[in-house]
Amino acid sequence: MAEESPPPPESSAVSSQQPRQPEASSATAAGAVPLPASHWAEPAREPSEAGSDVEDSSYGDSIQSSTASLSASILEYRTLAGRTYHSERGHGQGLSWIPNDDKQNESMDMNHHLLTLSLDGKLFLAPLKDDIENVLDIGTGTGIWAIDFADQFPNANIIGTDISPIQPYWTPPNLRFEIDDATLEWTYKPDSFDYVHMRYLLGSIIDWTALFKQAYKVLKPGGYLESYEAAVKQESDDGSVPPGSAMDQWGKLFWEAGRKLRRSFRVYEDNLQVKAMEEAGFVDIQVWEFKAPIGGWAADPKLREIGEFAQMCVEADIEGYVLFVCHTVLGWSREEVSAFVAHWRRQVRLKKTHAFYRQRVVWGRKPEAA
Repeated sequence: MAEESPPPPESSAVSSQQPRQPEASSATAAGAVPLPASHWAEPAREPSEAGSDVEDSSYGDSIQSSTASLSASILEYRTLAGRTYHSERGHGQGLSWIPNDDKQNESMDMNHHLLTLSLDGKLFLAPLKDDIENVLDIGTGTGIWAIDFADQFPNANIIGTDISPIQPYWTPPNLRFEIDDATLEWTYKPDSFDYVHMRYLLGSIIDWTALFKQAYKVLKPGGYLESYEAAVKQESDDGSVPPGSAMDQWGKLFWEAGRKLRRSFRVYEDNLQVKAMEEAGFVDIQVWEFKAPIGGWAADPKLREIGEFAQMCVEADIEGYVLFVCHTVLGWSREEVSAFVAHWRRQVRLKKTHAFYRQRVVWGRKPEAA
């Protein structure tokens, strides 16, 4: 018998066991088409005047990291504007739209801390047993979640996979990293894992049902799949993210890029996690949703800390998040990308901006009779 699901994290963030109704799935729906790059031609005033309406949030400009120094002959990275990206020379359909260098990796590690805060220090929400044996982390990135999980469960065997070899060499003895493309046929034995964990694969997957079916195959009967995805839409409840502003346009840019790439950035909006889990055969599917503030505007101390980390996470490498999408996919010039980034930075630092984005955690169980 499966254990009862734990209660969701105690947080004043909005949460629910029922997903929101999906919005229109077409990126060309009314109001969903992004403004042209020329809209951002007028330089944004960098808010630094004393007594202005701007938060003291200069940390975004001060965070610096060197790029990865590993041999290009080994990693075969591709380069865009001085940033390194995973090479698309493989046979899979996986796509990495963010850099794989140190600057982006630092931002990803900040995001891990943000999510852990949101989950009240938890690394998972599925009702896992203490004697769990085999765990698979798909899209492990820097490996920070897998390392924390391996430390928490020293008797379990954990495998973390990613298309980029950016994980540390020194890891807990019960953890190993493998370079693999999750969109290819998985080579693990059927019914071999107790838990499969996936996080932030939006924009990289063409067929979510096929991906979850692979997880279903390798899970033991009674094992759990858990998926974390975020909305790219940045919004507000009080109108402080007005139509046409940089934060309002953020999600629309990604939606349009996803349409061109045939890899959806609307995983949250179209409820793809739940739909794909149902189609893959999972049962007892549970959902937990929450709002993550962007910036330290929330009155609640915990949400304020989450918001500060969310802003820090994006500002640490905002160029890395939008460069491939806007420059390579949408055809913007480097100057137009820089102008948009300046407008976004100005908006997020305004005291009146009460922006947030939504996140969804979904977990489901493979039937014991499977």
